[in-house]
Amino acid sequence: MPDLSTSVSALRAEFDTALGAVTSAADLQAVRDRFLGRKQGLVTALYAEIGNAPADQKREIGRLANELKQAVEAGLEARKAVLGRAAIRTPGLDLTLAPRPLPVGSRHPLNAMRERIERIFVRMGYEILDGPEAEDDWHNFEALNMPADHPARDAQDTLYLEAPFVQGTRATGAPGAGVTLRPATLLRTHTSAMQIRYMERHAPPVRIIAPGRVYRRDNLDLTHTPMFQQVEALVVGEQVTMADLKGTLLGFAREFFDPKTPIMFKPSFFPYTEPSAEVFVGCQSCFGSGCSMCKRTGWIEIGGSGMVHPSVFEAVGIDPERYTGFAFGMGIERLALLAHRVDDIRAFYENDLRFLEQFAS
Repeated sequence: MPDLSTSVSALRAEFDTALGAVTSAADLQAVRDRFLGRKQGLVTALYAEIGNAPADQKREIGRLANELKQAVEAGLEARKAVLGRAAIRTPGLDLTLAPRPLPVGSRHPLNAMRERIERIFVRMGYEILDGPEAEDDWHNFEALNMPADHPARDAQDTLYLEAPFVQGTRATGAPGAGVTLRPATLLRTHTSAMQIRYMERHAPPVRIIAPGRVYRRDNLDLTHTPMFQQVEALVVGEQVTMADLKGTLLGFAREFFDPKTPIMFKPSFFPYTEPSAEVFVGCQSCFGSGCSMCKRTGWIEIGGSGMVHPSVFEAVGIDPERYTGFAFGMGIERLALLAHRVDDIRAFYENDLRFLEQFAS
């Protein structure tokens, strides 16, 4: 037995020396094979001696072999961990350096513009309204006092659906009339349809804005696109006047553009408002002196407005003798072009990161 103990101690010393010389994963595998190999490993050979040992010595040989095997396995795992940490420490890597900033995305400038407009009107006490982009002709045209022969209802201006589908239960007339299913037959040409939907279900007073995508059969050019975004507003109540409309738009223009921004109304015609007016603000590039952006006029149009036509109130069951209201609409892309002084609407839709990253916030 003393000879066996001496042999085990020598084997342990030999392993410690071999393990100390390991500098790579390949060296470590060679030591593992040398001592724990299934056929020729030195520790494995020690186990083979158990079968040939006297019966009274087998237990002690087994104990010594197990202790040695456990010591070898523990030493190999410890050395493997050391080699792993050394591999992580790449030569020349300064762990005290600040990390490189990771590229992060940002909101699209048109989404940011919409949120900015919404915040202004929310502070004024307006409710934000959202609704379907596939509409029926009652909400999109008829209820807005647009006759069947109105040019906007022609297929050359409006995108009609090839296969109409039912857009829920909609009334074909004023509340209280016979209720039938109305098929969604077109992509909405304005968000004014949401004003009709709201007035069908809510009695005055009303103060809402309806931002969202709208669709028209336009060719893509510097100032037009078949899909764009609008924000339309509606206020209904007793004794609402044109002065309220002008004050609201003046307040919006001065918060959105500049505190000294002037505003101008130019008489116009819209089927759903009477009187109607186009809304202009002072040019933000030349401040009224005249430039190419404002076509030397000093003014830039931002949308249309007017007092709600009595026929619109009658279509939704509101008494036009008691209530009045105003409505206006603006293109979000138009406001973005003016605010950012961009001259081509297509730039917002071409997904050129060199352009979009200029507006990251």
